[in-house]
Amino acid sequence: MGSLTISSKILDKYFGYLKNLDIQTKKSLIIKLTKSIETKPKKEFDPNSIFGAWVDSRTSDEIISDIRNSRIEKINTASLE
Repeated sequence: MGSLTISSKILDKYFGYLKNLDIQTKKSLIIKLTKSIETKPKKEFDPNSIFGAWVDSRTSDEIISDIRNSRIEKINTASLE
């Protein structure tokens, strides 16, 4: 989520509302505000986490050969006439 920057005049207006809160509510607010500014380390992005890795014991030449050999040519094509 993005950050919101406000002027000191608006901040003073908010404080005017908040200064009348009871002590326990003020403490809870302080805790929440403190937690909101604590920085969490960003996790390093692992591209493998979004898809499965190819696992095969064949060599690349064997895989290419298998793909080419499994192709089917269509002899009977439909006419659009």
